[in-house]
Amino acid sequence: MAFFSLEHSKAAYLTDFVLYGVAVTCLLIFLSVLTPYTRLLEVAVFVLAGLFASTGIEYFLHRFILHGLQPFKRWHELHHARPAALIGTPTILSTTLIIFLVFTPAFLLGDVLRASALTLGLTGGYLFYTVTHHAAHHWPARHSWLKQRKIWHARHHHADGNSVCFGVSTSFWDVVFRSNGRKASMSEE
Repeated sequence: MAFFSLEHSKAAYLTDFVLYGVAVTCLLIFLSVLTPYTRLLEVAVFVLAGLFASTGIEYFLHRFILHGLQPFKRWHELHHARPAALIGTPTILSTTLIIFLVFTPAFLLGDVLRASALTLGLTGGYLFYTVTHHAAHHWPARHSWLKQRKIWHARHHHADGNSVCFGVSTSFWDVVFRSNGRKASMSEE
């Protein structure tokens, strides 16, 4: 079924960028309009928590699921074998996971503002990861930040057994868990 295909057509591949861009924009507008002044700080904290959590989830999924658990490992190996191919998580899967594992529990445990704020942060982080990963494989590095991300991700793709540099949008968790290929360096960012 095309909705669950790992290798995407160009239109299906771009769906993540469009869908998550629209979702981030809509959540931002929703929160901007409906958040009472007295809850602005609380909502901002939930957005930042979602954003921070997205980096940890990115690292955890990449390192332990995509490089350690079948059939995901086998599927991810296709990306490593053909890094320029339009291979990625089906949008319907990532959307379903965000709705049912982030928004719904946050809504049931809190309220619509907290759930929307957490989802905004996490979805914004996922969109940032998606754009960064695409850029690392397909865009020329005209700025130093992207150049560093491309080098970092190339180390991951070319490392023995792909055992280093699992973070795509940040190297923070690789430094914390010492999967950056260096003994004790905090200067990778």
